[in-house]
Amino acid sequence: MDGEQPAPKKFQHPDITAKGEPRAAVPFVTLDTLWVNTGTLCNVECTHCYIESSPTNDRLVYLTAADIIPFLDEARAMNAREIGFTGGEPFMNPEMIAIADAALSRGFESLILTNAMRPMMRPKIREGLLNLRDRFGRLLTLRVSLDHYSAESHDMERGSGAFEAGMAGVKWLDENGFAITIAGRSLSGESDGELRAGFSALFAERGLSLDAQDLAQLVIFPEMDPVKEVPEITTACWSILGKDPAEVMCANSRMLVKRKGAERPAVLSCTLLPYDAQFEMGASLAEAAAPVRLNHPFCAQFCVLGGASCSG
Repeated sequence: MDGEQPAPKKFQHPDITAKGEPRAAVPFVTLDTLWVNTGTLCNVECTHCYIESSPTNDRLVYLTAADIIPFLDEARAMNAREIGFTGGEPFMNPEMIAIADAALSRGFESLILTNAMRPMMRPKIREGLLNLRDRFGRLLTLRVSLDHYSAESHDMERGSGAFEAGMAGVKWLDENGFAITIAGRSLSGESDGELRAGFSALFAERGLSLDAQDLAQLVIFPEMDPVKEVPEITTACWSILGKDPAEVMCANSRMLVKRKGAERPAVLSCTLLPYDAQFEMGASLAEAAAPVRLNHPFCAQFCVLGGASCSG
């Protein structure tokens, strides 16, 4: 009708939804996992990369061991359990082995997310990983991104030849006794059971010691679409959904990044929102120990409704 005002846009006000309802927030409960973004540069450019990693995207620059050590010490004082490393491709960071060593030496479980392609398979990196394995054993886990159990679907996302290159890396890790998990994605629209059956057949065909039915060894992540229509999460949603806000990822994790041109790293609320200034929480973990308002579509898609966590 003439004169009607357009509907308010979602995810605009930090405290109020477009319908005028109080926006949900997640309280900080404890620091279980500190994520470290080692830099957004990557050897491949995926079609649906939430962080827009590529061979040219250096909006988040390489962190050094010197950058992260103060945060590791602060995380240890806060009794954190795990340090997770993500990118980009972490093994493009020239200090990745030294960075992982710094975390493992402090007794943290350490999880490195990788595509297991050429950067990881360089002789110097393999030598460094074998050294970490010998010294720290199962404290170190590598999570390999395999978007789908078929080469066709995986390569559609990551480029021709990516599947076989990644599988070669998985095979090397498995043969050398590393703790491995696989990260798949629900790109194809198949059910969880169908995806696990497909991965089971792949693991058997390739002679891998992975169990696709083990939820820890194969994690299937929901897709995130920043333009897809999703509901805003209100304070009433917790009881409607029967969900405890303490179960949401930002109740017990934070992410460390270093922006291009910045003098020092910053702590963000979440691994999924590296560029949104409203989710930057301070220059220390202590400053970042505050509630997080769920003012982004990914909060609903991935965490609250998707029920996912980057820690698996």
